Amino acid sequence: MHRDVVLRKMTGREEAILADRKYQRNGGKLVTELLHSCIVSLGSLPANGKGPVLGMTSADRNFLLLKLRSITFGADLEATYACPSCGHAAKVTEDLDDLPVRNADASEDGIEIAVELEDGYVDRDGQVHTTLRMRLPTGADEEAVASQMRENASTGKNALLGRCILTLGDLPRNRIEAMGSKILADLTMTDRRRIDRTMTDATPGVDLTRHLECAECGNEYSTSLDLSNFLSLG
Repeated sequence: MHRDVVLRKMTGREEAILADRKYQRNGGKLVTELLHSCIVSLGSLPANGKGPVLGMTSADRNFLLLKLRSITFGADLEATYACPSCGHAAKVTEDLDDLPVRNADASEDGIEIAVELEDGYVDRDGQVHTTLRMRLPTGADEEAVASQMRENASTGKNALLGRCILTLGDLPRNRIEAMGSKILADLTMTDRRRIDRTMTDATPGVDLTRHLECAECGNEYSTSLDLSNFLSLG
């Protein structure tokens, strides 16, 4: 396992990548190109090809992207959050270096996530499968489902998680690979939420959840980190 990464600052070359239209419609490819271009070294791996970046988990890619932004533009990120109760817009300066990070254990080589479904997946023979094992999504997964994610977030998510299924009850591997996203689409919303919670709890990486109190009405709310100015000087 290779854990030590050396990054360099983004240059005009990466600015050209950001402006390239072919990457603007595929966020996964954009992240792959930026990281591949700016990684000086990754453990003891030779510096050739995008394979290692594609094989990284989404959590690791997001962490490295945050660090790349921080060393290039600084850790301060200007963010704006709208209160869902009164609509008041709060401007906040976020410190990217201060975001909480959950690290995987040193022994965790290829994290597998087990979920016991409540309703389960009913196959064409009427058999119910409730024991689900999944892996974490990778850069290759992100790139593969980008177009579906852009068209419809729900079907895109089905496609992403469908690629991550390792086993589901006694379903043969070839059927899992053939059906993929259809399995996720056929699950009840109860089971889908159970998968979401389990994945969130088990996945290492940066916590992008922000907890805020509205200065106007006092409402307390949670939202995701505002990344509107992420790849700019603000």
